[in-house]
Amino acid sequence: MVVLKEQSKNYPTEPLKCWNRAKELRQNFYLSIAQAKEKGAMLAAGSGGSFQAFTKGFGRDVIFLPGEPYGATAAFFHDFAAKTEEACEKAGIARDLCAYLRNYWGSILLDKYILPDGTVLDNWPKPDFLFTNHVCCSHAKWYQYASELEGDVPLVAIDMGPRVAGLMTDEAIDYFVNQLSEAIEYLEKAIGRKFDDEAFIEAADNELASLSMWADIYTLNQNIPAPLDEKSMFSLYVFGIMCPHLKEVTEFYRELRDEVKDRVARGIAAVSTERYRIATDSQPPWGFLNVFRHLESYGAVSVGSIYSWGLVGIWDREDDGRFVPLKTPREKGITPKNRQEALRLYVEHKMKGSALLLMWSTCHAKSDFFLQFVRDWKVDGVIVHLNRGCEGTAVGQMENRLALMEAGIPVVTYEGNMADNRDFDYARTLAKIEAFLDSQGLKKLN
Repeated sequence: MVVLKEQSKNYPTEPLKCWNRAKELRQNFYLSIAQAKEKGAMLAAGSGGSFQAFTKGFGRDVIFLPGEPYGATAAFFHDFAAKTEEACEKAGIARDLCAYLRNYWGSILLDKYILPDGTVLDNWPKPDFLFTNHVCCSHAKWYQYASELEGDVPLVAIDMGPRVAGLMTDEAIDYFVNQLSEAIEYLEKAIGRKFDDEAFIEAADNELASLSMWADIYTLNQNIPAPLDEKSMFSLYVFGIMCPHLKEVTEFYRELRDEVKDRVARGIAAVSTERYRIATDSQPPWGFLNVFRHLESYGAVSVGSIYSWGLVGIWDREDDGRFVPLKTPREKGITPKNRQEALRLYVEHKMKGSALLLMWSTCHAKSDFFLQFVRDWKVDGVIVHLNRGCEGTAVGQMENRLALMEAGIPVVTYEGNMADNRDFDYARTLAKIEAFLDSQGLKKLN
C-alpha cells in the first residue's frame, strides 16, 4: 500500500477558459473537410501525425483529413461505430485489424461522415490525394485500400523505418528527405499542382511550434496539483495529431500554454481532491472515457500517458535523462535558404523529437521512457490498457508492466479496444480499477 499524500483541504479548481474555443476549433476543422469540395479547396487524407505541413506545399487551400483522429471520433458514438465496423465485416475485412482503420473504411463503405458533435452527414468526403507515413504494418495498406474504394486516388506512403528519436542519423534524415523530394515530383504530376516552398515553410513553422508548445504544456503537468487531467488532455492533444500545421492551432496552443502556466502559478487543480497520481500507456477506450472521471471519485488524477506525451510533443533529453521540450529551428535562429534545407530541418526536428516511434522499436526503450515519465510526472501508479485495437502501442506492454513493477510502481491492466466498443467490458474494467485503487489505500470520497 502506498503512503497517500497528506491533504488538509481541497485544492482550488476551475474550468479551462479556452475549453469552448477547443470544441469550436475541432468542430470547424471537421466541417471544413466536409465542405472542402463545394468551397473549391483541395482535400488530402492520411495518417494523423504524418508530415502534414508537407501537404500545404501543394496549396494553402489543401485541407488534410487525418485517419486516426477520425476513427477515434467515430468510436465515441457507439451506434455509428457499430455500423462502420459491421460494414467492414460484411465486406470480408478482418475484425482484428486496426480499429481506427475499420471505422474509416466503414465510413467509406457506408458513404457517411460523422462530425465531433455527432452529426452524421451523407457523402464521404473523397480526397484528391492520399499522403501517409508507414509507421506500423497498417498505414500504407490502410490508404491503398481506401484509394481503391474511392476510385484509384493518387497515393504516397513514406516509409518510416526504425531510425527515429535517439536512433536518428544523418543517413536516416537523408532517407526521409529523398522520399519527400520524390513525393513532390510524383504529386506535381498526379494532381497538377506545383509545390510552393513558401507555403510549406510557413506550415512547417506552425507545425513544429505547435508540437513544441504541446511539450511545454505537458511539462507543466508535472506540478502538484496537476493543472490538467488526462480526459481533458485527450480533447486538447488531438490538434497536435490532427492539424498542427494550421496557424489557428499554433495560436490555440499558445493560448492554452499561457492559461496552464497561470493555473500552475495560482495552484489551480484539475481534480480538487488530488491525492494519488496515475499514468496510462496506450490509447484510451474512446467510447468509455468516463472511466477517467471514475478515478476522480477516489481522489486519483491521471496526469498523462506515454502515448499522448510521445505522439504529439517533440522532446529533447537532458544528460540526467529528463525530457524537455525541443526548441524549434526558428527558436534557434535558423532560417532555411532553400527547399532542401527546409525539408531537412523539418524532418530532423519532427523525427528527432518524436518519442512514440522509438517506443515501438523495442520494449526496452519503451520501458525506459515509461520509468522516466513516472519519475518526472511524480506518478504513484500505472494503468495499462491491453489494447486489441492497435498492434503498435500494444508491443511490449507486459514487459513494460514487469519493468514498472520491478521498480516498485504499482500496475493494473485491463483488456479493451480503443475504437471497437464491442471489445470493452465496462463493468469488469471498473471493478478491476476499483480493486486496484482500494489496494492503494484509496476509498471513494463523498
